[in-house]
Amino acid sequence: MATNVETVPATPPPSTKPVRGASSAAAKRSRNAVLLTALTWVVGLLFFAPVLWMVLTAFKQESAAASSPPSFFFEPTLDQFQAVLDSGAGVYFANSLIATGVSTLLVIVLGVPAAYALSIRPIKKTKDVLFFFISTKMLPIVAVIMPIYVIAGQIGALDNIWTLVVLYTAMNLPIAVWMMRSFFQEVPAEVLEAAEMDGAGLLKTLRTVLMPMVAPGLAATALICVIFAWNEFFFALNLTAATAPTAPVFLVATMTSEGLFLAKLSAASVLASLPVVIAGWIAQKQLVRGLSMGAVK
Repeated sequence: MATNVETVPATPPPSTKPVRGASSAAAKRSRNAVLLTALTWVVGLLFFAPVLWMVLTAFKQESAAASSPPSFFFEPTLDQFQAVLDSGAGVYFANSLIATGVSTLLVIVLGVPAAYALSIRPIKKTKDVLFFFISTKMLPIVAVIMPIYVIAGQIGALDNIWTLVVLYTAMNLPIAVWMMRSFFQEVPAEVLEAAEMDGAGLLKTLRTVLMPMVAPGLAATALICVIFAWNEFFFALNLTAATAPTAPVFLVATMTSEGLFLAKLSAASVLASLPVVIAGWIAQKQLVRGLSMGAVK
C-alpha cells in the first residue's frame, strides 16, 4: 500500500544582509561622538590656554614678557621665582596655609554633625534650616564688610589671621552642610538599622559606619572648602595689612606703577596655584566619586 508523504517546504535561512537603517544610525552616532570629542578638546584647550601662557610668562624676563608682539621663543629663567621668594612671599603663603587649613578643619568638624542631623535625623523644620544656611551665601560680601570691620576693630582683631579663620569657616560652612547632607542621604537605611541592631551608638555609627562610606564625599567637600578659602581676596585685603595678609593679597602687591610686573606676577600666580593644583591632583579620584555620590539618580 502506497503512503503519501506530505512534503514540508524548507524554511529559508535568515538573511545575513545588514540593515541599512541600523548601519547608518551607528555611523551617525560614531560621527557625533567624534565631533563631540573634538569640541571637548577645543573647549578644554581654550580654557587651558591662559594658564599655559601664565606658566610660560613666569619663565621669561620682564622685557620679554612685556614685548609686543608676544615672544614665543625665549631662554627660560628662574629669576622671577627667585624674586618672588626673596620679596617675602613665604609669610603670605604661610598665612594662607593657616587660614585655609584650620578653617577647613573647623568646617568639617562642625558641618558633618549638622549634615548628619539634617539627613539621617531630620527635624520638622529641616527645609527652613537648610534655606537659612544657603541664604547666608546670597548676601554680598561687600554689604557686610563694614560691620565686620567695625566689630573686628573694637575687639582688636584687625590684621589677625584668626579673624580670617573664623570668617572662612562661616563662609564655607553652609556649602559643607548642603554637600554632606546629600552624601549622607545616599547611605542605605538598612546599613544604619544593622548598626543599631548591633548595639552601635550614635558616635560609633557615625565614626565606623557612615564616615568610611561617605569618605569620597568628605574629600570633595574639604577640597572645595580649601579652594574657596585659598582664593578668598576681599576679606583678606580689607581686614589685614602687615602681619596677616594672604597669598591673593601678595599677588596684588607684585603690581607696580612702572608696569614691568607681568613675569613676576605670573611667577607668583604659579606658586600660589600649586598647593590647590597638587591637592586636587592627589584627591581627583575621591573628588569625582564624591561629586557623583550626590548626583540625581
